[in-house]
Amino acid sequence: MVSSDLRHGAIQSHPRGCILDSSAAWKYLNRMTDETETLDALGLLCPLPVLKARKRLKSLPAGGLLRILADDPAAIIDVPHFCTEAGHTLISADSSNGHQIYLIRKSD
Repeated sequence: MVSSDLRHGAIQSHPRGCILDSSAAWKYLNRMTDETETLDALGLLCPLPVLKARKRLKSLPAGGLLRILADDPAAIIDVPHFCTEAGHTLISADSSNGHQIYLIRKSD
């Protein structure tokens, strides 16, 4: 159980086994695990991953998080470009098991 009055620099353990060093990190991870929507765009080719991401982001509140799974080679260029043009924040872009994983925060 985490106390509600975390101080900066306090070390806390997340129930998923992570070690968090600040209340900001704790809040971010909780938000990410509880409120992140996932768009499975595996098997879709350009421009469908970005078009589906745009549609899904419209339904999210400002600051909402969208995780995109894509295996289209063009997504490596298309997703970051889409975020820049639309004003969203690309939080991370990783690869795993032959596909890319993008985490996007919707703009305000």
